Amino acid sequence: MSRAAPPVREARVRALAKINLDLRVLGKRPDGYHELRTVFQTISLSDTIRIAFTPSRETRVELNDPLRIPGNLALQAAELVLDAARTRGRVAIGLTKRIPMGAGLGGGSSDAAAVLLALPVLAGFALPLPRVCELAAALGSDVPFFLLGGTAAGVGRGGELFPLPDRPSPAALLVAPGLHVSTPEAYRRLSPRLTTESQQNKIFSFQSLAWDGGVSKAACNDFEAVVFQQYPQLARLKRRLQKAGAFQVLMTGSGSAIFGLFRTDAEACRARSGLAGENALRISLVTRARYRSLWWRALGQHIDQKIWPPRSRYAR
Repeated sequence: MSRAAPPVREARVRALAKINLDLRVLGKRPDGYHELRTVFQTISLSDTIRIAFTPSRETRVELNDPLRIPGNLALQAAELVLDAARTRGRVAIGLTKRIPMGAGLGGGSSDAAAVLLALPVLAGFALPLPRVCELAAALGSDVPFFLLGGTAAGVGRGGELFPLPDRPSPAALLVAPGLHVSTPEAYRRLSPRLTTESQQNKIFSFQSLAWDGGVSKAACNDFEAVVFQQYPQLARLKRRLQKAGAFQVLMTGSGSAIFGLFRTDAEACRARSGLAGENALRISLVTRARYRSLWWRALGQHIDQKIWPPRSRYAR
């Protein structure tokens, strides 16, 4: 009598992009990284990840990535999770990319976080949130944010996170011009402009903005000064969004995507119509409550309760 094949557990999840509602670079830290103050915000634009786990005596992780992204973080995340849980099995990951790369939208980081959240559920073990955050931080500075979602203030390298209140989403437009901006190069150009005096000013102004919830006309992105100098077409794009009526327009991350927030849907629609020839997308800002709801729905058959992070119904 032949043995039954081991059960395959699988799920299809969305890995949401992010924008930075504010981003200030204070200076270089002793560890070589830069000290940041930022406000992260999840948005509706997303990659899609299909992930399947099959118990096995051997461990094998396979990634179907048509773009063949070097050093794909989703693959690394799966390997870290299995190692941390001391679990063997076959993991198959299928990745459909919709988040532009090199645009400051955190697509690779979000893909990694999606695996960190989904794989423990499918494999039937529990990793406490502090441990998952450790794994996320080892993969990249933006990855821990995607374990939480919504609106959050990030300090340090960006991985020390504090929740900001959910608020009604303004109408929003995202323009991804297809430029790949080098983050290391952006930091190199910005570093000579960072002074002790500017650090203090940034700390106090960021604190005020965070108390306002992160959406403010006073918001800024320090990278714009150097990236716009290198790519003046991005500065022109920002001005077009401002003239179209956006009350907050910023580049996200180190670029190159630029977003605009509008008071009404009608304003956002008119602005998009005026950006013919540009890759302009209507987006919504995704609250923390909605972010968690998306995850609970995607993993519904594999979880028992709506707790965070999602907890496997197969865990002992």
